[in-house]
Amino acid sequence: MQNKLKFLALLLMVSLLSGTFVLAQTSNESLYEQTSEMGTLIVGYQRDVDAINDFYYPYSAGGTYSFPMTTFKSPEQRKRLQDINKDYLSKLKSAKFEGFSIYGKVDYILLKKQIESSVWLLGKEETEYNALSKYFTFADAIYALEKLRRRGTYKDGSLLAAQMDEIAKQIDALSQNFTKQASLKADQLKMATAITLSLKHRLKGFYQFYMDYEPGFTWWAPKPYERLDLALTNYAKFFNDKGDPVPAAKSNKPEIKGNPIGREELIRQLNAELIPYTPEELIQLAEKEFKFCDEELLKASAAMGFGKDWKKAQEKIKNSYVPLGKQPELIVKLQDDALSFIKANDLIDIPALAEETWGMVMMSAERQLVNPFFTGGREISISYPTNSMEEDDKLMSMRGNNPYFSRGTVQHELLPGHHYQYFINNRYKSYRDPFKTPFSVEGWPLYWELLLYDKGFAKTPEEKMGMLFWRMHRCARILFSLNFHLGKWTPQQCVDFLVDRVGHERANAEGEVRRSFKGDYSPLYQVAYLTGGLQLFALKKELVDSGKMSFKVFHDAVIKENLIPVEMIRATLTNQPLTRDFTTSWHFYDQLK
Repeated sequence: MQNKLKFLALLLMVSLLSGTFVLAQTSNESLYEQTSEMGTLIVGYQRDVDAINDFYYPYSAGGTYSFPMTTFKSPEQRKRLQDINKDYLSKLKSAKFEGFSIYGKVDYILLKKQIESSVWLLGKEETEYNALSKYFTFADAIYALEKLRRRGTYKDGSLLAAQMDEIAKQIDALSQNFTKQASLKADQLKMATAITLSLKHRLKGFYQFYMDYEPGFTWWAPKPYERLDLALTNYAKFFNDKGDPVPAAKSNKPEIKGNPIGREELIRQLNAELIPYTPEELIQLAEKEFKFCDEELLKASAAMGFGKDWKKAQEKIKNSYVPLGKQPELIVKLQDDALSFIKANDLIDIPALAEETWGMVMMSAERQLVNPFFTGGREISISYPTNSMEEDDKLMSMRGNNPYFSRGTVQHELLPGHHYQYFINNRYKSYRDPFKTPFSVEGWPLYWELLLYDKGFAKTPEEKMGMLFWRMHRCARILFSLNFHLGKWTPQQCVDFLVDRVGHERANAEGEVRRSFKGDYSPLYQVAYLTGGLQLFALKKELVDSGKMSFKVFHDAVIKENLIPVEMIRATLTNQPLTRDFTTSWHFYDQLK
């Protein structure tokens, strides 16, 4: 009997190590709570991609990165990534999809979607690079120098110095003829700048590897390197200067810029995010949600004694701001209020450690130029005036972060919003992190805004108006971002819309639009807040309102699937039949029918 138990224990260990062991599903524990049949393949793909990028990106002295991770990929690096993609697509074809659990099928679809997106993006990057190749006839010579460094290949220092000198001459010749070339579009200018700076980083990695360690190189290379490095720096300025308009007036605030991506690219990205609606349909969705906000806003305004003049009612609310130094105390109070309400309504179980460990920091004046309201995650970053702000901006920051506006968003940033996501997603299916989508990242905390309003968290007209401000803002984000990317609105029109239609302070509206279009994240990010929240609200209606799940079971199940597309969370929770070639089909907003 003892030997039999040892054998079973050994079998269990082997099964766990091989990734083939299947936990028995019980009423209290989901099958594959931490992984699935696809877990090993997903992690393998992620690590293989990391290995390629780690190897083919440039290094500085000491083996540390000398560049931002957005450094432009070399042709060799793109090819190797495509090789990896091809290899894993082949592995997916041979996977036993039909026998997988719902968790494995969802992971299969997500990995396939990610790889196919990578294939497309790398192909697009190669096409765009080739279109600019006439400006970078010297690039292959720098890539060749970098290749020597990777394996420490020895080459006479005088020959390497001569090569660098020759490359610098090529750049000088291109620079002299640059103004005679055909004009470049804004996105081409941005890419050309990235290519040039990437080559500069790669050259630096090559130089630092040999300098001081190889005597001949140390004797011959410094001057040619300095010349070539300066030539690359100056060459990058051609693309930057060509793209920057002459400023109309002196200002300490950065200009609001952006590059509309167009309808075709919007639709491609929506499909990639598993959103089955067109930009026009999402605009219609936002307008319908705005109508609801308008109706609720007028009720609150009337209850405050302002009749239909909601802007006067909102003005009273804005002036309820707390004195300087008191904003952190307000944040704590609003978080406590939200948690008390959530617990009283038995909506979700939040671990005591999650409540204990959320933090707070004060946001810098510089960051508030693009984040006029507080942000969250592991900690909440509080927007409130600093001594370096202009006087008008100080007042606008205080008015825009008043207690009633903040009431609906503290829980968005902390519990059960972004901090709770941070807490749980590090503990459950963390291998799904590359599959995360802003429609879940922002959809989950936005869903809580919708749910709390629906449950009566806002009791007074002032509290309702404060929460409605943010709900209107989410509608406005869909409208102004999509209209901008469709080429219909300018950044200034977006700012004016936020001021006139939502009631933003102008400085805060400028910061919001500046943040939306500066290019740091997806063009769909602003669309994702309300859209993702409505997806989860529709799923709540399907599973909780119907009596199939309690709120606690539903919320626990959703958050533990990590930040994958909501349609895939729905497929998991409903055990939806899935195929290898799944495409988005869940029309979650029935008001568009």
